[in-house]
Amino acid sequence: MSRSRTISITVKKKTGDTFDAILQLPPKMMPDAKINEDGWWSFTGPHGKSKLKFNENKSLGILDHKFIDEESVWDVPMRVISNDEYSEIMITLNKPDEITDKQFNQRVDEIGEMVQNMKQIIESS
Repeated sequence: MSRSRTISITVKKKTGDTFDAILQLPPKMMPDAKINEDGWWSFTGPHGKSKLKFNENKSLGILDHKFIDEESVWDVPMRVISNDEYSEIMITLNKPDEITDKQFNQRVDEIGEMVQNMKQIIESS
């Protein structure tokens, strides 16, 4: 059976503003992040050379993305859901076959910290 974890946070911003801010996060979180003509962000992550590409639909709050680093490939469902003056961000992490359960647990912890940083950046902009 494959493993998954969902991380959910509340952001003190309206949904449209949160959605737009997330699309602009890579260079704010990874100083060497550069976007290519094909829509892929390239940067150095905790596990080496990495890249990220969003498959977004703003009207539906969909910010699914593919994340690839030197150890694994992740297809990440991500949603931004309206909650009055706030937004709920939900990210589901499905364990890639190429990493162990221990590595998955470590990655979930790392991504949890990254999500908290993401929240601070979004709320301060």
